[in-house]
Amino acid sequence: MKDFFSPGSLVTVAGGILTVVGAIAYSTGSANLSLPTIFYGIPILLGGLALKSSELPPAIRITSANLLRRQREAAAPELSTLIGDVTRWRYGQKAHLESSLEALKLWDDDNPPRLEEIEELDTKDGYGLRLRFQLGSVSLERWVERKVRLGRFFAKGLRAEIKDLGGDQLDLLLLPGQTNQVHE
Repeated sequence: MKDFFSPGSLVTVAGGILTVVGAIAYSTGSANLSLPTIFYGIPILLGGLALKSSELPPAIRITSANLLRRQREAAAPELSTLIGDVTRWRYGQKAHLESSLEALKLWDDDNPPRLEEIEELDTKDGYGLRLRFQLGSVSLERWVERKVRLGRFFAKGLRAEIKDLGGDQLDLLLLPGQTNQVHE
């Protein structure tokens, strides 16, 4: 259902409706209605189709936006920005966090890692995030090699934990603290 309500879908539907109304008005001889609706409808329809072709849906948000609001507001502001970035529609990108993963050298142009879901965590150490990735062509070993940098990259004072889920998935945990551990 959320795919239908993407901005690309809404623009495409609006352009399609205007184009159809214009075509019907033209065929019935209503020049006052046909010219503006066709004139605006076709470019809007084409713009919507262009958006749909480059659309990246938001990552699934496991935790509701209101559940950990107080903890989120007390945490590093970069984490709140990260949540906002990956839970909205993106256009012209292959995957969420594309530039971040490129900077961390965890990117593959042909088969990049894909963020599937994000979950906010309230741990004994404080507020953190869990990001579930499909690995694509980037090996688990490359993620583990960059584990120390992953924690520092997203916000100061974070540590990264990598949990191997088997197959082609991993969980990246961004938690407060300084130590780094790997759970496999």
